[in-house]
Amino acid sequence: MPDAAPAPVPRPGAVYFVGRVILRPLFWLLYRPRIVGRDNVPASGPVLLASNHLASLDTVIIPTAAIRPVQFLIKSAYFTGSGLLGRAKRWFFTSIGGVPVYRATGRDARAALDAGSSILRAGSVFAVFPEGTRSRDGKLHDGHGGAAWMARDTGAAVVPVGLIGTGSVTPFSHLLPGRPRLEVRFGEPLDLTDLDGIPDGKARREITERMMAAIARLSGQERSGSVNASSRD
Repeated sequence: MPDAAPAPVPRPGAVYFVGRVILRPLFWLLYRPRIVGRDNVPASGPVLLASNHLASLDTVIIPTAAIRPVQFLIKSAYFTGSGLLGRAKRWFFTSIGGVPVYRATGRDARAALDAGSSILRAGSVFAVFPEGTRSRDGKLHDGHGGAAWMARDTGAAVVPVGLIGTGSVTPFSHLLPGRPRLEVRFGEPLDLTDLDGIPDGKARREITERMMAAIARLSGQERSGSVNASSRD
């Protein structure tokens, strides 16, 4: 029996590009984001952005700050809802090139990683939160191995990202005096050339550690030394 045809690589549609044109000036008005190191993102080729995660806003602020289109893993609930609202959410997140991720291990988790790798192999930019879920205590938690697996699998450039201030944003914080100013810091791509020839398991652990150490330097967060189990978002 012939192998099944691979699933098509999700791509951002017109909704993504129109939304970014609208959101960029809107975010400048609301949050005055400071973007540092934008030129550290390679202008071409596969790039894996690895960021800390403080708020739902993170999945919007990174694409509006980056010089290239960015795709994300997005929780599967946004793709599986029923009714008019469920269909609208599925259409929207599919249109922006979102990749559904299931809170599970085994086949579903591997499918999400494979989808991310397929995007990288197509020469695109894919962003992940190695912590897995957002931090509610403000600390930077240990990274999971999925991001390192994709980096190792595809040879993509790994660019660490530090987000500052997104966790303090509330629906009306932009109306208050002294409103927080967000900051997005893109670090230099990690040098992983010394890991060539290293066994995969050891290499992935080292990539994950370098990734989290770089994110900590960019974000200024204290590292918790443990996996984040405080949030399901």
